[in-house]
Amino acid sequence: MSGHSKWANIKHKKGKADAERGKIFTKIGREIAIAVRDGGADPAVNGKLRDVIAKAKSNNMPNENIKRSIAKAAGEGGNVNYEEIIYEGYAPGGVAIIVSTLTDNRNRTASDVRHIFDKNGGSLGTNGCVSYMFDNVGQIIIERQPGMDEDEVMMAALDAGASDVQTDEDAFEIKTAVEDFSSVRDNLEKAGYQFLSADLTMLPQTTNEVTDPDTVEKINKMLDMLDDLDDVQDVYHNAQLPEEEEDED
Repeated sequence: MSGHSKWANIKHKKGKADAERGKIFTKIGREIAIAVRDGGADPAVNGKLRDVIAKAKSNNMPNENIKRSIAKAAGEGGNVNYEEIIYEGYAPGGVAIIVSTLTDNRNRTASDVRHIFDKNGGSLGTNGCVSYMFDNVGQIIIERQPGMDEDEVMMAALDAGASDVQTDEDAFEIKTAVEDFSSVRDNLEKAGYQFLSADLTMLPQTTNEVTDPDTVEKINKMLDMLDDLDDVQDVYHNAQLPEEEEDED
């Protein structure tokens, strides 16, 4: 789930159980399958696959799992039939939501997503109804380690081609243009930096602060239900929720 602060969400999810980690690995496995289908099994010549592998590593997916997923996808070849479908709409409180899915059954996925929107007081809209409120960017999160020089990290990121670097007491948030993401990530990786997160994402241009407790509860329930759907890869929103603010303290 991605909102106004990816780092806050990472901290919120750090304690999740192994079962949840397994679900994340399954979702990444689907992305690997799509990348291999579209560009081959060699990450040296398949930039999309390199990006997914970086995402897998930042989620602590074991190398053996990554290799197995690539080998499986290579064996399946053209039999990989997942397609990406994006859903857009609103949660309670006028919160804009984008749901990215990979599915082998678009009718099932559409029904499941619509049910979650309806059940939680949201409204599913047409393509483009909220995506104009978000920017598609590359985002890399580096955890601040003791003794780490802030200026050095910022210069390394900017020299690598990053468009922006933001810092707080816990982490460095590095943003890139979509077309520069792979090269920036590769350069920072070669410089020895390890990532808590490295992914293409959708960041809201402005946030929608929600303070009403009932509305906050409905939004959180809706986001959790969407995250739990097997077909859902990512959920982006523009809500600024009290729980996220507490995580950032």
